[in-house]
Amino acid sequence: MIRRQIRTAMGALSKKTQSGSPVFEALNRKYSTASKLKLNEVKQSDQAKYNKTIPTELLLLNQPKTNITQLSNKMKVATVKTDCEVPTIGIWISSGSKYESQCNNGVAHFLEHMIFKGTKKRTRVQLEKEIENMGAHLNAYTAREQTGYYCRCNKTDVKWCIELLGDILKNSVFDDGLINIEKHVILREMEEVEKSKDEVIFDKLHMTAFRDHPLGYTILGPVENIQNMNKETITNYIKNNYTSDRMVLCAVGDVKHDEVVKLAEEHFLKIQPQEKNICTNLYDEKPFFCGSEIIMRDDSSGPNAHVAVAFEGVPWTSPDSITFMLMQCILGTYKKNEEGIVPGKLSANRTINNVCNKMTMGCVDYYTSFNTCYNNTGLFGFYLQCDEVAVEHACGELMFGVTSLSYSITEEEVEIAKIHLKTQLMNIFENSSTLAEEVARQILVYGRTVTLSEFFMRLNEIDAEEIKRVAWKYLHDRDIAVAAMGALHGMPQYIDLRQKTYWLRY
Repeated sequence: MIRRQIRTAMGALSKKTQSGSPVFEALNRKYSTASKLKLNEVKQSDQAKYNKTIPTELLLLNQPKTNITQLSNKMKVATVKTDCEVPTIGIWISSGSKYESQCNNGVAHFLEHMIFKGTKKRTRVQLEKEIENMGAHLNAYTAREQTGYYCRCNKTDVKWCIELLGDILKNSVFDDGLINIEKHVILREMEEVEKSKDEVIFDKLHMTAFRDHPLGYTILGPVENIQNMNKETITNYIKNNYTSDRMVLCAVGDVKHDEVVKLAEEHFLKIQPQEKNICTNLYDEKPFFCGSEIIMRDDSSGPNAHVAVAFEGVPWTSPDSITFMLMQCILGTYKKNEEGIVPGKLSANRTINNVCNKMTMGCVDYYTSFNTCYNNTGLFGFYLQCDEVAVEHACGELMFGVTSLSYSITEEEVEIAKIHLKTQLMNIFENSSTLAEEVARQILVYGRTVTLSEFFMRLNEIDAEEIKRVAWKYLHDRDIAVAAMGALHGMPQYIDLRQKTYWLRY
């Protein structure tokens, strides 16, 4: 095609130009071999056109390598060498509220609080002063399947940081007086969480989706368990869950792998792996996804409604997990008062465009899609906030967006979503803490790390037909879990939402 255009252009001008004239020389330069190669680069396929904004080749060449060593006690040590002068060093453990029972639900989060209250070597005050004097930042979090303790410090203080992490994990002192004080702290935290509508909604969503399974428990636990928490409950949880085979020590920044491994052997080798007689089959069993709803109507709470709808998703290790990530990007996220340069009514995202143009004024104040993966299951769906009079329209449009994935997704939508997903993944490398958490999570889940080159290769193989196949398999005509609260007098019945998971059209 390009050659034919060149011949046509040259033929049309051959009578008007002669060899040696300025016009002829300009045409020669314009249609030289180098110029033809440039034209060939411009004439790319649609996929290349959408992907050309991502400097994939340069990025993958510069991706830092992850070094992994397993100690004799089965604990894994991972390091990623970067130019960051303030490395992140932490311990990530395969433990959380999923590994609790009804009697001790909340102990994992309670332990996270207590572990900073002093050790046999350092009192609470000494611990806090030491961290402050070193200019370090120590933090922790508890999730349903993972607990993390990590510290950001100067690259010259790596030895001190690893020693500190080892001390708080092995030698924490759980004083009864401090436990009683912390009960009041957590109860106040629980009151603050209950004021956050999205936190409450997602807790209720897990509760209704995974009934009678620990994955449906809240992370903070019920009030009764917090009030009855004691030293024995905490130490038993540590014995059963804080074992070396479920731990990953990860360091990201200007660190040396051999040095980190040596320090890990010095401070963590005494932690033993899990005993064979401890039964964890209950926690490893796949939970049953229950199609159900939990509705908390309160018209006096204000004019807004909060609704979350979830399908059963896939675990981290599923071959379709990347496709689910891509489907989440296709559905997107929208916030009415933070539209940015392109308003929602002009958005190229089909779902955003539909909710913003509904009834000419829009039907959603905010919505986000989510894809939450666990070790043996997952949740995929959306969460929305809208005015009380727009609940039916908002739920309908977003259910339409999810069901559209099984029927009418286009290649253009898929390629744009790939760009968004690649950008999100590359942003992980911008911060040592997020990168350390991601590396540790991958090792806990996969037993290895997944490089960007491998992930991009798998991602690039997904097309519109693959999206339709996966959506049809997992989302088409499937049960849903629904959690809603607020002014819900316009909330559709469960059966109406369930019927929107399929179309009677061909």
